[in-house]
Amino acid sequence: MTLSRGSHLGPYEILSPLGTGGMGEVYRARDPRLERQVAVKILHPQFAKDPDRLRRFCLEAKAASALNHPNIITVHEIGESEAGPYLVTEFIDGQTVRAMLSEGALSLEQALDIAAQASEGVARAHEAGLVHRDLKPENFMVTRDGFVKVLDFGVAKLLPRAEEGPAGAYQTATAMIVGRAASRLARRPALGHLLPGPGPLRLPHPLTPVLPHSDPHPQYARPHP
Repeated sequence: MTLSRGSHLGPYEILSPLGTGGMGEVYRARDPRLERQVAVKILHPQFAKDPDRLRRFCLEAKAASALNHPNIITVHEIGESEAGPYLVTEFIDGQTVRAMLSEGALSLEQALDIAAQASEGVARAHEAGLVHRDLKPENFMVTRDGFVKVLDFGVAKLLPRAEEGPAGAYQTATAMIVGRAASRLARRPALGHLLPGPGPLRLPHPLTPVLPHSDPHPQYARPHP
């Protein structure tokens, strides 16, 4: 269901489409109560009847709303409408990193700044036991003021907390202890796209760099077109 300019979704007035993702459509909208612009993501109608998709949609709202950090998108609310379930977040006036890369290579200074800010946001999520699981240039937005925001926690996974150790570890479903080293590793593939040259390292196991007898000659993945 495509919403037209001037139509309403709950209290929100639709202004323009922002894009379409795998799970729904995103619109720029106005909140007349607080006189501010917001972004509204509407779950595709066919997914609204799918318990797993609906669960993931609600997880995104709960996961992101529990994280208070300047480099993580702010969730305002989740609601229901005739068009389907919707998620309201802050409106970010800027570009995704993917859009920036499509215009040309980033300077080293730009790439390092984006990587540093994105890492801060992702690290905050990991400290809360939340693994994003879909880090890619499309899910990092850079505002006109240069602030980086981590988007889309729709496929995030909340790790059950293990008995805390000095590394602030979490117990995964496979009974491996993953500490801050895993937090750093989870950021490498997405941030490896920021500079020209070979793509991110292709590793046989996500913990290869911190396990004994790891491959001393890792293979690079082909760069994405």
